[in-house]
Amino acid sequence: MLVTTECEIGKNENNFLNINDSFLEILLLDHTTGKNIIWATDNYKKYGEAYSFAKEIKIELITNKNNGLIRPRTKKSKEEQQIRVRDKGEVFTPSWMCKAMNDLLDSTTKSKNWQEYVSQTVLEITCGEAPFLVSRYDVVTGDYIEIQDRIGLLDRKLQIIGKNTETREEWLKWATIALQNIYGFEWQGDSLLIARENLLLSMKEYFETKFAEKLDVEQLKAFAEIISWNIWQMDGLKFVIPNSCCTKEVMEEDLFERRIVSKPCMGCKIGFGEKSYLMHNGAYCKIKNWKTGKIERFVDSLKGGHKND
Repeated sequence: MLVTTECEIGKNENNFLNINDSFLEILLLDHTTGKNIIWATDNYKKYGEAYSFAKEIKIELITNKNNGLIRPRTKKSKEEQQIRVRDKGEVFTPSWMCKAMNDLLDSTTKSKNWQEYVSQTVLEITCGEAPFLVSRYDVVTGDYIEIQDRIGLLDRKLQIIGKNTETREEWLKWATIALQNIYGFEWQGDSLLIARENLLLSMKEYFETKFAEKLDVEQLKAFAEIISWNIWQMDGLKFVIPNSCCTKEVMEEDLFERRIVSKPCMGCKIGFGEKSYLMHNGAYCKIKNWKTGKIERFVDSLKGGHKND
Protein backbone atom coordinates (compact mmCIF):
# COMPACT_ATOMS: atom_id res chain seq x y z
CA MET A 1 0.00 0.00 0.00
CA LEU A 2 1.04 3.57 -0.48
CA VAL A 3 0.50 5.52 2.73
CA THR A 4 -2.58 4.07 4.41
CA THR A 5 -0.83 1.02 5.82
CA GLU A 6 -2.79 0.99 9.06
CA CYS A 7 -6.20 0.89 7.43
CA GLU A 8 -8.01 -2.35 6.65
CA ILE A 9 -9.51 -1.00 3.46
CA GLY A 10 -8.15 -3.32 0.83
CA LYS A 11 -6.95 -6.75 -0.07
CA ASN A 12 -3.40 -7.68 -1.07
CA GLU A 13 -2.41 -4.03 -1.32
CA ASN A 14 0.84 -4.22 0.59
CA ASN A 15 3.74 -2.98 -1.51
CA PHE A 16 1.51 -1.85 -4.37
CA LEU A 17 2.98 1.43 -5.61
CA ASN A 18 6.08 0.85 -3.49
CA ILE A 19 7.65 -0.72 -6.58
CA ASN A 20 8.53 2.75 -7.74
CA ASP A 21 8.54 6.16 -6.04
CA SER A 22 7.40 7.64 -9.35
CA PHE A 23 3.80 6.72 -8.45
CA LEU A 24 3.99 8.73 -5.27
CA GLU A 25 5.77 11.55 -7.08
CA ILE A 26 2.79 11.84 -9.44
CA LEU A 27 0.15 11.59 -6.71
CA LEU A 28 1.87 14.35 -4.70
CA LEU A 29 2.06 16.80 -7.60
CA ASP A 30 0.34 20.17 -7.50
CA HIS A 31 0.03 21.33 -11.09
CA THR A 32 -0.81 24.90 -10.06
CA THR A 33 2.47 25.51 -8.24
CA GLY A 34 4.64 22.95 -10.03
CA LYS A 35 5.61 21.65 -6.59
CA ASN A 36 4.02 19.12 -4.24
CA ILE A 37 0.71 19.57 -2.48
CA ILE A 38 1.09 21.12 0.98
CA TRP A 39 -0.04 19.78 4.35
CA ALA A 40 -2.54 22.67 4.76
CA THR A 41 -3.03 21.60 8.38
CA ASP A 42 -0.96 21.78 11.53
CA ASN A 43 -2.05 18.32 12.68
CA TYR A 44 1.42 16.96 11.86
CA LYS A 45 3.54 19.88 13.08
CA LYS A 46 4.55 17.95 16.18
CA TYR A 47 6.82 15.88 13.93
CA GLY A 48 8.90 18.91 12.97
CA GLU A 49 8.93 22.11 10.93
CA ALA A 50 8.82 20.13 7.66
CA TYR A 51 5.31 19.00 8.63
CA SER A 52 3.87 22.49 9.21
CA PHE A 53 0.93 24.01 7.35
CA ALA A 54 2.62 25.58 4.30
CA LYS A 55 5.28 22.93 3.74
CA GLU A 56 5.14 20.48 0.84
CA ILE A 57 4.38 16.84 1.53
CA LYS A 58 7.65 15.14 0.60
CA ILE A 59 8.04 11.46 -0.18
CA GLU A 60 10.67 10.97 2.51
CA LEU A 61 8.32 12.42 5.15
CA ILE A 62 5.63 9.76 4.67
CA THR A 63 7.57 6.64 3.72
CA ASN A 64 10.13 4.34 5.35
CA LYS A 65 10.04 4.91 9.13
CA ASN A 66 7.00 7.21 8.79
CA ASN A 67 5.02 4.84 6.57
CA GLY A 68 1.43 4.88 7.83
CA LEU A 69 1.68 8.47 9.12
CA ILE A 70 -1.10 9.55 6.78
CA ARG A 71 -4.20 7.58 7.69
CA PRO A 72 -7.89 7.66 6.74
CA ARG A 73 -10.16 9.52 9.12
CA THR A 74 -11.45 6.31 10.70
CA LYS A 75 -7.91 5.49 11.85
CA LYS A 76 -7.25 8.91 13.35
CA SER A 77 -7.71 9.38 17.09
CA LYS A 78 -10.95 10.86 18.36
CA GLU A 79 -9.01 13.93 19.41
CA GLU A 80 -7.60 14.38 15.89
CA GLN A 81 -11.06 13.96 14.40
CA GLN A 82 -12.56 16.56 16.75
CA ILE A 83 -9.78 19.06 15.98
CA ARG A 84 -10.37 18.68 12.23
CA VAL A 85 -14.13 19.07 12.67
CA ARG A 86 -13.58 22.24 14.70
CA ASP A 87 -10.90 23.76 12.45
CA LYS A 88 -12.21 22.87 8.98
CA GLY A 89 -15.67 21.42 9.48
CA GLU A 90 -14.44 18.00 8.38
CA VAL A 91 -17.44 15.68 8.54
CA PHE A 92 -17.47 12.53 6.42
CA THR A 93 -20.61 11.13 4.81
CA PRO A 94 -21.49 7.44 5.41
CA SER A 95 -21.79 5.18 2.38
CA TRP A 96 -25.57 4.77 2.64
CA MET A 97 -26.02 8.54 2.38
CA CYS A 98 -23.51 8.81 -0.50
CA LYS A 99 -25.52 6.12 -2.28
CA ALA A 100 -28.83 7.92 -1.75
CA MET A 101 -27.42 11.20 -3.04
CA ASN A 102 -25.73 9.57 -6.04
CA ASP A 103 -28.94 7.68 -6.82
CA LEU A 104 -30.78 10.99 -6.84
CA LEU A 105 -28.18 12.49 -9.16
CA ASP A 106 -28.45 9.52 -11.51
CA SER A 107 -32.24 9.84 -11.55
CA THR A 108 -31.87 13.31 -13.08
CA THR A 109 -29.30 12.22 -15.66
CA LYS A 110 -30.46 12.69 -19.24
CA SER A 111 -27.89 10.49 -20.98
CA LYS A 112 -29.10 8.58 -24.03
CA ASN A 113 -26.65 5.67 -23.83
CA TRP A 114 -23.90 4.23 -21.67
CA GLN A 115 -21.13 6.08 -23.53
CA GLU A 116 -22.86 9.38 -22.82
CA TYR A 117 -23.24 8.49 -19.14
CA VAL A 118 -19.56 7.60 -18.86
CA SER A 119 -18.57 10.88 -20.56
CA GLN A 120 -20.59 13.13 -18.25
CA THR A 121 -18.47 15.41 -16.04
CA VAL A 122 -19.01 15.37 -12.28
CA LEU A 123 -17.35 17.26 -9.44
CA GLU A 124 -17.17 16.41 -5.73
CA ILE A 125 -16.56 19.60 -3.76
CA THR A 126 -14.49 19.46 -0.55
CA CYS A 127 -14.05 15.81 -1.37
CA GLY A 128 -12.09 14.59 1.65
CA GLU A 129 -11.19 10.98 0.83
CA ALA A 130 -13.61 11.11 -2.16
CA PRO A 131 -16.46 8.84 -0.95
CA PHE A 132 -18.89 10.21 -3.53
CA LEU A 133 -16.46 9.30 -6.33
CA VAL A 134 -15.12 5.93 -5.19
CA SER A 135 -16.40 3.85 -2.27
CA ARG A 136 -13.58 1.39 -1.57
CA TYR A 137 -14.48 1.57 2.10
CA ASP A 138 -17.01 3.29 4.32
CA VAL A 139 -15.31 6.51 5.44
CA VAL A 140 -17.24 6.46 8.73
CA THR A 141 -16.76 2.82 9.79
CA GLY A 142 -13.63 1.93 7.77
CA ASP A 143 -15.28 -1.28 6.52
CA TYR A 144 -14.03 -2.50 3.14
CA ILE A 145 -16.68 -2.59 0.39
CA GLU A 146 -16.58 -5.34 -2.22
CA ILE A 147 -16.20 -4.09 -5.75
CA GLN A 148 -19.69 -5.17 -6.86
CA ASP A 149 -21.27 -3.19 -4.00
CA ARG A 150 -19.54 0.13 -4.54
CA ILE A 151 -21.67 3.19 -5.18
CA GLY A 152 -19.36 6.09 -6.09
CA LEU A 153 -19.82 8.05 -9.30
CA LEU A 154 -16.59 6.69 -10.80
CA ASP A 155 -17.56 3.23 -9.52
CA ARG A 156 -20.80 3.45 -11.47
CA LYS A 157 -19.03 4.51 -14.64
CA LEU A 158 -16.52 1.67 -14.35
CA GLN A 159 -19.26 -0.86 -13.60
CA ILE A 160 -21.13 0.19 -16.75
CA ILE A 161 -17.91 0.05 -18.77
CA GLY A 162 -17.26 -3.46 -17.49
CA LYS A 163 -20.67 -4.62 -18.70
CA ASN A 164 -20.37 -3.01 -22.14
CA THR A 165 -16.79 -3.72 -23.19
CA GLU A 166 -15.03 -6.96 -24.07
CA THR A 167 -11.43 -6.20 -24.94
CA ARG A 168 -8.65 -4.72 -22.84
CA GLU A 169 -8.19 -1.88 -25.33
CA GLU A 170 -11.86 -0.94 -25.34
CA TRP A 171 -12.03 -1.00 -21.54
CA LEU A 172 -8.94 1.21 -21.20
CA LYS A 173 -10.32 3.70 -23.73
CA TRP A 174 -13.60 4.21 -21.89
CA ALA A 175 -12.06 3.95 -18.41
CA THR A 176 -9.74 6.80 -19.38
CA ILE A 177 -12.70 8.88 -20.58
CA ALA A 178 -14.54 8.12 -17.32
CA LEU A 179 -11.56 9.18 -15.21
CA GLN A 180 -10.98 12.35 -17.22
CA ASN A 181 -14.53 13.41 -16.37
CA ILE A 182 -14.25 12.91 -12.60
CA TYR A 183 -13.16 15.98 -10.62
CA GLY A 184 -12.82 16.90 -6.96
CA PHE A 185 -11.02 19.37 -4.73
CA GLU A 186 -9.93 19.29 -1.09
CA TRP A 187 -8.20 21.69 1.32
CA GLN A 188 -6.18 19.31 3.53
CA GLY A 189 -3.21 17.58 1.95
CA ASP A 190 -3.45 14.25 3.76
CA SER A 191 -7.09 13.70 2.77
CA LEU A 192 -6.29 14.80 -0.77
CA LEU A 193 -3.49 12.24 -1.09
CA ILE A 194 -5.76 9.48 0.22
CA ALA A 195 -8.47 10.53 -2.27
CA ARG A 196 -5.99 10.33 -5.13
CA GLU A 197 -4.80 6.94 -3.94
CA ASN A 198 -8.38 5.67 -3.69
CA LEU A 199 -9.09 6.63 -7.30
CA LEU A 200 -5.91 4.99 -8.57
CA LEU A 201 -6.47 1.79 -6.59
CA SER A 202 -10.05 1.68 -7.88
CA MET A 203 -8.88 1.83 -11.49
CA LYS A 204 -6.48 -1.02 -10.77
CA GLU A 205 -9.10 -3.12 -8.98
CA TYR A 206 -11.79 -2.81 -11.65
CA PHE A 207 -9.38 -3.73 -14.45
CA GLU A 208 -7.94 -6.72 -12.62
CA THR A 209 -11.37 -7.96 -11.56
CA LYS A 210 -12.58 -7.96 -15.16
CA PHE A 211 -9.52 -9.29 -16.93
CA ALA A 212 -7.83 -11.36 -14.20
CA GLU A 213 -4.45 -9.85 -15.04
CA LYS A 214 -2.27 -7.09 -13.67
CA LEU A 215 -2.60 -3.58 -15.01
CA ASP A 216 0.82 -2.58 -16.31
CA VAL A 217 2.91 0.11 -14.66
CA GLU A 218 2.85 2.60 -17.54
CA GLN A 219 -0.95 2.52 -17.71
CA LEU A 220 -1.15 3.03 -13.95
CA LYS A 221 1.13 6.05 -14.29
CA ALA A 222 -1.11 7.44 -17.04
CA PHE A 223 -4.12 7.09 -14.72
CA ALA A 224 -2.15 8.68 -11.85
CA GLU A 225 -1.34 11.67 -14.09
CA ILE A 226 -5.03 12.25 -14.82
CA ILE A 227 -5.87 11.95 -11.13
CA SER A 228 -3.16 14.43 -10.13
CA TRP A 229 -4.84 17.03 -12.39
CA ASN A 230 -8.46 16.22 -11.61
CA ILE A 231 -8.28 15.88 -7.81
CA TRP A 232 -6.58 19.04 -6.65
CA GLN A 233 -5.87 21.15 -3.57
CA MET A 234 -7.93 24.32 -3.23
CA ASP A 235 -9.62 26.76 -0.88
CA GLY A 236 -13.19 26.21 -2.07
CA LEU A 237 -14.29 29.75 -1.20
CA LYS A 238 -11.45 31.65 -2.86
CA PHE A 239 -10.45 29.12 -5.57
CA VAL A 240 -6.76 29.52 -4.72
CA ILE A 241 -4.13 27.35 -3.03
CA PRO A 242 -4.96 27.35 0.72
CA ASN A 243 -3.57 30.43 2.50
CA SER A 244 -1.75 31.69 -0.61
CA CYS A 245 -3.30 35.16 -0.43
CA CYS A 246 -1.04 37.68 1.28
CA THR A 247 -0.13 41.32 1.77
CA LYS A 248 2.33 42.34 -0.95
CA GLU A 249 4.90 45.11 -1.00
CA VAL A 250 4.62 47.12 -4.22
CA MET A 251 6.50 50.15 -5.52
CA GLU A 252 4.43 53.24 -6.23
CA GLU A 253 5.65 56.53 -7.64
CA ASP A 254 4.31 59.94 -8.55
CA LEU A 255 5.91 63.21 -9.63
CA PHE A 256 7.57 63.67 -6.26
CA GLU A 257 8.64 60.33 -4.85
CA ARG A 258 8.86 56.58 -5.07
CA ARG A 259 7.66 54.56 -2.10
CA ILE A 260 6.94 51.00 -1.08
CA VAL A 261 3.32 50.41 -0.16
CA SER A 262 1.76 47.35 1.51
CA LYS A 263 -1.27 46.14 -0.39
CA PRO A 264 -3.56 43.48 1.09
CA CYS A 265 -5.40 40.93 -1.01
CA MET A 266 -8.46 42.78 -2.30
CA GLY A 267 -10.55 39.63 -2.53
CA CYS A 268 -9.92 38.83 1.13
CA LYS A 269 -10.53 42.47 2.10
CA ILE A 270 -13.90 42.61 0.35
CA GLY A 271 -14.92 39.25 1.72
CA PHE A 272 -17.76 37.63 -0.16
CA GLY A 273 -18.98 40.58 -2.14
CA GLU A 274 -19.78 40.69 -5.83
CA LYS A 275 -16.98 39.09 -7.90
CA SER A 276 -14.60 39.17 -4.92
CA TYR A 277 -13.56 35.62 -5.82
CA LEU A 278 -11.87 37.07 -8.91
CA MET A 279 -9.83 39.59 -6.90
CA HIS A 280 -7.56 37.39 -4.81
CA ASN A 281 -3.80 37.68 -5.16
CA GLY A 282 -3.19 34.06 -4.19
CA ALA A 283 -2.38 31.26 -6.63
CA TYR A 284 -5.57 30.48 -8.55
CA CYS A 285 -5.87 26.73 -9.03
CA LYS A 286 -5.41 25.23 -12.47
CA ILE A 287 -7.11 22.20 -13.95
CA LYS A 288 -6.85 20.44 -17.28
CA ASN A 289 -9.64 20.39 -19.84
CA TRP A 290 -9.12 16.93 -21.33
CA LYS A 291 -11.42 17.63 -24.27
CA THR A 292 -9.32 20.57 -25.47
CA GLY A 293 -6.02 19.70 -23.83
CA LYS A 294 -5.83 23.23 -22.41
CA ILE A 295 -4.83 24.22 -18.88
CA GLU A 296 -7.44 26.51 -17.31
CA ARG A 297 -8.02 28.32 -14.03
CA PHE A 298 -10.86 26.63 -12.19
CA VAL A 299 -12.27 30.03 -11.21
CA ASP A 300 -12.85 30.81 -14.87
CA SER A 301 -15.38 27.98 -15.07
CA LEU A 302 -17.60 30.06 -12.76
CA LYS A 303 -18.27 32.58 -15.51
CA GLY A 304 -21.64 32.49 -17.21
CA GLY A 305 -23.92 32.56 -14.21
CA HIS A 306 -22.26 30.22 -11.72
CA LYS A 307 -22.10 31.66 -8.24
CA ASN A 308 -19.72 31.11 -5.37
CA ASP A 309 -22.14 29.68 -2.84
